[in-house]
Amino acid sequence: MKISKDSIQAAADRIKPYIHKTPVLTNQSINELSGIEFYFKCENFQKIGAFKIRGGMNASLKLSPEQLAKGVATHSSGNHAQAMAFAGKLLGTKSYIVMPSTSPQVKVNAVKGYGAEVIMCEPNQQAREETLQNIVNKTGATFVHPYDNDDVIEGQATCVKELIEEVPNLDIIITPVGGGGLLSGTCLGAHFFKPSLQVFAGEPEGAADAVLSFKSGNVEKAPFVNTIADGLLTTLSERTLAIIKEHVTDIILVTEDEIKAALRLIYERMKIVVEPSCVVPFAAALKNPEIFKGKKVGIILTGGNVDLSKFGDWFAAPNQ
Repeated sequence: MKISKDSIQAAADRIKPYIHKTPVLTNQSINELSGIEFYFKCENFQKIGAFKIRGGMNASLKLSPEQLAKGVATHSSGNHAQAMAFAGKLLGTKSYIVMPSTSPQVKVNAVKGYGAEVIMCEPNQQAREETLQNIVNKTGATFVHPYDNDDVIEGQATCVKELIEEVPNLDIIITPVGGGGLLSGTCLGAHFFKPSLQVFAGEPEGAADAVLSFKSGNVEKAPFVNTIADGLLTTLSERTLAIIKEHVTDIILVTEDEIKAALRLIYERMKIVVEPSCVVPFAAALKNPEIFKGKKVGIILTGGNVDLSKFGDWFAAPNQ
């Protein structure tokens, strides 16, 4: 399958009855503080609390009745899990979700709340894939990959399409990057709907695989993994890397302190609930005023599914 302008438009039409058209917020004090004109696409207000319903719903709606009869399956630490569970519930099909034991409890509870069968596994890629394969072999369910899937990427592309329609004079768009599904979709959406739009990504230093892959041209692993941005722990796929290599201007690394400072700024100034993963691109912009100052910059706030018990760690006063 080749993703095109027409196929992204078709995806937008297909998922429209099932999702929210999320608002774009601005904040004068943040703009004055940074010298950057930010436009925040608030996917934290999306169904299931994250953008992933776009890709999960699009992929599910494209399955045949025979496939839907046997159910859907995936592995995910959270938001894609919720997306597939929610899609399964809406379409009346069974969903089997493999989740690592380190998944935030709020996300596990939400997946179960949508009626999915949750199977826990060890928190590594091999365990996720092996556990999932066993389920697929046993049930005949269709595996919908969190990001290495054209139907999912096509669905994620609808987010930037909406942002461009609302803010047509954007200069730059920045997204977080984990497995690269949103970033790939954003690249293609920008390419087809506003070719002049520059695409950047933000990535935590504590999960810095995409930046290495971007530079080497091969899928690399992070040297170490230690970040509060729990949605960005996966590596790119060959599919997402190829799209990113072609269309992304740069991937910018940020520290844990920079993520926490960006998170605090959003909470204090915008009064909205966002998860750490989604402020990584915002932190990247604040860190690099020489690139972004004076520009109209779109940020996709990817989700708001936070574990409230972590707030004390995130927002502890400095030097305590």
